[in-house]
Amino acid sequence: MLVHLRLTVPDDLTDGVREVLTGHDWITNVTVQPGACVQPPGDLVECDVAKEKANEVLGELDDLGVCDRGGILVTQPTGTPFRAANELEAAAPGHPDDAIIWESVEEQAEDGAVGTVSFQIFLVIAVSLGAIAVINDSAVLVVGAMVVGPEFSAIAAASAGVVLARWGLVGRSLRLLLVSFAFSIAVVTLCALLARPFGLVTVEMVTRPRPNTGFIWHPDWWSFVVALLAGVAGALALSVEKTATMVGVFISVTTVPAAGNLALGLALWQRAEIVGSIEQLVLNVATMVVAGALLLAAQRAWWPWLVTHSERYLGQRSGAR
Repeated sequence: MLVHLRLTVPDDLTDGVREVLTGHDWITNVTVQPGACVQPPGDLVECDVAKEKANEVLGELDDLGVCDRGGILVTQPTGTPFRAANELEAAAPGHPDDAIIWESVEEQAEDGAVGTVSFQIFLVIAVSLGAIAVINDSAVLVVGAMVVGPEFSAIAAASAGVVLARWGLVGRSLRLLLVSFAFSIAVVTLCALLARPFGLVTVEMVTRPRPNTGFIWHPDWWSFVVALLAGVAGALALSVEKTATMVGVFISVTTVPAAGNLALGLALWQRAEIVGSIEQLVLNVATMVVAGALLLAAQRAWWPWLVTHSERYLGQRSGAR
């Protein structure tokens, strides 16, 4: 798997960029179009790089000043049906599926810390489903609420902010979680209060034994372990861009269902439900942020060494055909 770099390069930096791009055996298709860029003015330089080595190339380009004075666009082709692509992948240590492009991680984290109308609507729907799951003691609805909930993007953004020392990003992520959950819980609490006179929500529905959903407001050591593993899995899926794995993370923790139970507890003023739900919600979010940060920190320190040395145990390189 390759990544394509499209560079806007000031003309006084072009020779240095050309030297960097032609000096490695895991870069190909290097092209230079002098004067092709209008805004900002400069030369257009393009190349294809083995994904495993993209961070190294981007670092060298940054050292030359391309990031500050020019522009860099990173894209991933949908296909590379030529022999040199396989040779490049074979020349780069590790497997492209394990490659991490930290610039991409940082950009995804920045996106995850931005509150949007759609984010808030999804969270309100998810918390509502969680509340309905409690009323009906439905494990299926609990899973549905977890899948719909969008909150992991902000949790992952906080983890990445800690590792990248982007404390503003951490603050924005945590503020988004606090404000969006507070709003969603307030909306569902209001709906429960309006539904109560019609008998749609009663104290007995919330306080009765609930074998299928009682776990969402009873934090214990297993809640901590599950949140820890989910945080690690989610951060790993984010860094190596495994979106399918992220779905598994969404349905492994009870963040959103706990918020739904909290809303019902507030509407019916059931102290035990309120306290237990808050504990579960805070435990899950805090544990996932910490676990994700630890995983990303370990990846920054040891990941290149690990994926390089794993080849002898996990088989041939991806470029071997």
